[in-house]
Amino acid sequence: MTTAPALSTYLDPEALSRITRLDLIARLVVEGFITGLHRSPYHGFSVEFSEHRPYLPGDPLRDLDWKAYAKTGRLYIKQYEEETNLKAYLLLDTSGSMAYQSGGSMSKFRYACCLGASLAHLMLRQRDAVGLMLFDERIQSYVPPRSVQSHLQVLLGQMDQVKPAADTRMASAFHDLAERLSRRGLVVVLSDLLDDPEEVLSGLRHFRYRGHEVVVFHLLDPRERDLDFRRQETRFVSLEDPEQNLTTQPWHIQEDYRQLMDQLIQTYRARCADAGIDYALIDTTTPFDQALSRYLVQRKKLG
Repeated sequence: MTTAPALSTYLDPEALSRITRLDLIARLVVEGFITGLHRSPYHGFSVEFSEHRPYLPGDPLRDLDWKAYAKTGRLYIKQYEEETNLKAYLLLDTSGSMAYQSGGSMSKFRYACCLGASLAHLMLRQRDAVGLMLFDERIQSYVPPRSVQSHLQVLLGQMDQVKPAADTRMASAFHDLAERLSRRGLVVVLSDLLDDPEEVLSGLRHFRYRGHEVVVFHLLDPRERDLDFRRQETRFVSLEDPEQNLTTQPWHIQEDYRQLMDQLIQTYRARCADAGIDYALIDTTTPFDQALSRYLVQRKKLG
C-alpha cells in the first residue's frame, strides 16, 4: 500500500517540479504551509479570516447576522466577497534572464510563477484582493486586484501564457504602476533584479513614496551566485541578447565574479533596508514556506 506524501513535501521545489498545473501547485504549497505553520517562528499569524466582523454604528441593519446573535448574544455583520482587507500587487519579471536554469529542478521564471501562484492563493483565502503585473522592459499586462476566489484562475492563466523574453528595464514599469495605484497596499516583486541597481531602487522607492509596503524576492539560480561550473571550458550566452557570449574556463573568473555578485546583493540588501523595503534573497532551491512567511510578516503590518 502506497502512503501519500506529507503536505510539507510540496514546499520543496524539487517535489513540485514534477507537477505542471499551477492551480494544483498553489493549493499544495499553501496547504503544506498552513499545516506546518504552528511549528514556524510565525506561530499565531492567522491565515483564515472570518466571514463576519463586529457590528459598528452606521452599518446597514440588513447585513446583521441574526443567527450569530442568537448563538453569541453579540452583533455581527456578514461580510461579502467584494469587501477586502488588503490590496496586493504581484509584480512578475518576464525578461529573458528569468528563463535561466543551471540543471536544477526549476528555472527562475518557473519558481517565480509557483511562488506567485501560491501567494495569490493564500491572499485570496484571506479575502484580500490580488492583482498581477507582468513586465520586462515595459508592462506586458496588468490585471487589477479582485478578491473573489474565481480570480485565481485569471491570474494563473496570465502566468501560464507568458514565456520569458526581451531585455530587463524594470524601473519604467515600476514608475508607471506606482502612478496608477491609488490605494495603499502591498507590492510584491518577483525578479532576478539583473538590471541597473540605481534605476531599480528608484522604482521601488516610488512605491514607498506612495505609501505601499514593498516585499522584494530576489530570485537567483545557485550557479548565478557561485559560478561553480566543473567544465574546463564553458560558453556563456545572454538569454536577452544571444549575440553577447563569452567562452572561458570558469575558474579563471570565478573569484572576481563572486565578488561582483556579492556586491550587487549587498547593494540591494542595504539600500532596500534604508528605504523600508523588505528584501529577501532566494534561490530556486529555497522551500516555498520561507517566502510565504515573509509575506505574512508584511501582511501583519498592514493589518
